Amino acid sequence: MRIRTASLAVVAAAALAAAAFWLLTAPQPLDAAVLPDKPGDAAKGERLFWAGGCASCHAAPGASGDDLLKLSGGVAIASPFGTFHAPNISPDKTHGIGDWSALDFVNAMKRGMAPDGSHLYPAFPYTSYQRMTVPDLLDLKAYLDTLPSETTANQPHELPFPFSIRRAIGLWKLLYLDGKTFTPDPAKSAAVNHGAYLVEGAGHCNECHTPRTALGGLEMDRALGGAPNPSGKGSVPDITSGPGGLADWSAEDIANALDTGFTPDFDSLGGTMAEVVRNMAKLTAEDRQAIGEYLKQVPPVAAPDAPKP
Repeated sequence: MRIRTASLAVVAAAALAAAAFWLLTAPQPLDAAVLPDKPGDAAKGERLFWAGGCASCHAAPGASGDDLLKLSGGVAIASPFGTFHAPNISPDKTHGIGDWSALDFVNAMKRGMAPDGSHLYPAFPYTSYQRMTVPDLLDLKAYLDTLPSETTANQPHELPFPFSIRRAIGLWKLLYLDGKTFTPDPAKSAAVNHGAYLVEGAGHCNECHTPRTALGGLEMDRALGGAPNPSGKGSVPDITSGPGGLADWSAEDIANALDTGFTPDFDSLGGTMAEVVRNMAKLTAEDRQAIGEYLKQVPPVAAPDAPKP
């Protein structure tokens, strides 16, 4: 009798744990009420497309020129948790996002949710994209809808157990996804706030330049202070205003580097930053200057293993 009672207790505890897991990991979608009445503006969305570096991951590997606008996916993103494959985000209705509604797109960008309600892995940087405003996201979606439709099928991610349990991302989101849209700091200038929005939101600079916890979440108390390269090869530099970062650079130096790829010492930005420059060069001079002004007032932080830019 005691054995049977103990077995029932174990079963009941397991059932309660399973129920708690299911409730805690449930997706938290936004309601359609968040959508404005007016449709997105594709012309404005093009600027956000380049600010977000969408082509760097979602165009075919090695793409250049007009092929950067063919978002068939396929770039492999190595990580300590496995290899992720960037999906097709072209307007194709079968393999891309052509069947996604405006709300589907907003929920993907701000809640890390697929239209079927499943969690998206945070290799897609929605922890940064959540800072973007809904109207800006609709502008971006409007621009994506104008691009060529690509029929390339998505490749499955290569993830070992337990990272292959997608539902568990719901627990990760409890720790690292706060759902907050960027709020301008009234004590800062319009340019600094604009730069902050681009850096923290669409530009998702924290995703590489901020160190991560063992669970892959961003350590925001060391934001932009440099970090190990997510791919495992080398390090990503400190881009705060500290002596280990951009202390010797002016805002104009930063803006120029984002436009030309050259540092104040006439060295060139290489690696993945070469792609960032390709994207940032398509923004306005005011955008790049605002990014420079914002980075110049980001407080220095202590971040080990961060090379000087």
